Amino acid sequence: MQLLCNGSSIPIAQMGPDYLILAAAGDHPPCNASIVLKVDDSERRWDVHLPDGISALSKRVALSAPRPITA
Repeated sequence: MQLLCNGSSIPIAQMGPDYLILAAAGDHPPCNASIVLKVDDSERRWDVHLPDGISALSKRVALSAPRPITA
C-alpha cells in the first residue's frame, strides 16, 4: 500500500476506515492524495483528502472524502 501525496510515494503500514498508519512520517500540509493498493497483479486506486495533513510527530493520518480543487 502506498499513499501518493504531493509527488511523494509514502508506504502505508496499516489502513483503517478513516485513517492510515504510515511506515514513516514526514510533514505535508492538508491536501488531496491517492491510495494505491496492489495485491498480486491487481491494483486499486482511490482518492482521499488529508484534512490535517501529515505530521512528522505522528504516523497516524486522518482521512476523509476527497475535496474539490479550488483555484
